[in-house]
Amino acid sequence: MPWGHFEANVYWGLFSAALLGIALWEMLRPWRGVSKHLVRRWRNHAALFFGSIIFIAGIFRTGAILIAVAVSNNHFGLFHWVPVPFFARAILAVLLLDLLQYGIHRASHAVPVLWRLHSVHHSDPDLDLSTGFRHHPFETLIVQAVYFAVIALLAPPVVSVFAVELLGLFQDFFTHANANLPQPLEKIVRAFLITPEMHRVHHSDAIGEQSANLGTVFPFWDRLFGTYLEAPSTGLDGIRIGLKGLDPAACSGLVFMLAQPFHSTVTEAPSPSSPGAVPAGIPEPQ
Repeated sequence: MPWGHFEANVYWGLFSAALLGIALWEMLRPWRGVSKHLVRRWRNHAALFFGSIIFIAGIFRTGAILIAVAVSNNHFGLFHWVPVPFFARAILAVLLLDLLQYGIHRASHAVPVLWRLHSVHHSDPDLDLSTGFRHHPFETLIVQAVYFAVIALLAPPVVSVFAVELLGLFQDFFTHANANLPQPLEKIVRAFLITPEMHRVHHSDAIGEQSANLGTVFPFWDRLFGTYLEAPSTGLDGIRIGLKGLDPAACSGLVFMLAQPFHSTVTEAPSPSSPGAVPAGIPEPQ
């Protein structure tokens, strides 16, 4: 079976399993009560997600796996120059690709034009697995362009790119889940994976706290680069989700999400170098 078909089958199989499994977890062990905008949010988040997939596919007409396969036999990729066994190269590639995602996410909070796009993700006033769908198509376009370019430059093992794709898919659902792990398990898991409780700090409406816990899969980078925050200032039970000054009902609208980056009152986020700083938020649109 060609890589493209194999990737699609595994990706959508994991997508379905993770979606159903984590949705069930949210039902059985919810962190907070169900939002009154639940149906509208899920419908519009799904429309944004699948619309972005069609948009990106129409522009790039390729994917990370296909690029990795295409460059796997050339001699210019940097990973072809690494004199270590294949297994070590594969592990190193997974870590570097996850570090790349941390770097892109950090830039999205520090560069004003990127923050305008990324703020769509943060304007969700509720938090559940559907929040992982909530990314502006232009943000996805930029992120994918950078990701594809780095894969072409590095020529990492195809299996590493595949592993990162699957881990990222699962983590998008898992870290945004409206659910908690039992505390003894939480302490173990967050040592090597970002958990919902850890990522929830990043969605606090205290904008300085949104500069913390920026990792996608592994928590190492936040600890290494000083952006790790154990808990929000209000405590985990008192945390408020979203962006201050926005109407929660309006934030659930598809038109609002698509137009938000272009609204004149969107302000830049604080630098991730100082989690906890609280500059101005995003005023309510007129």
